[in-house]
Amino acid sequence: MKANLKQFIKLTNPYENREEIILRDHLAIERTRLSNERTLLSYIRTSLYLMLGGIAFLGMQGLEEIKVMGYFSLSLSIIILVIGISRFFQLKKQIKKMYDPLVRLPKEGQVEVEAQTVKSDK
Repeated sequence: MKANLKQFIKLTNPYENREEIILRDHLAIERTRLSNERTLLSYIRTSLYLMLGGIAFLGMQGLEEIKVMGYFSLSLSIIILVIGISRFFQLKKQIKKMYDPLVRLPKEGQVEVEAQTVKSDK
């Protein structure tokens, strides 16, 4: 149970010492992933501020002509939130496509064994 919980909450991939990917490259991958998450949080923060501004414009009693700004701010808030979420998943998919082959490269001994089995088949 405890192992399943740790696997569910796991935030980063563990570093394995391989010749193909060094610690610097692994840390660069993690920085890129964290940067993508930070950008998503910035989109969410911007969307919330616009939503608060729109609600404040709509709540003003004496200025009826400002309600248009409130509706505009609310709609812009939703648009920015959708753009941020879609960009997050697009970049996450792109990062995974670019970096996962580096992380999942087989170890040196496994490559030799597979190469020998291919040669023996011919």
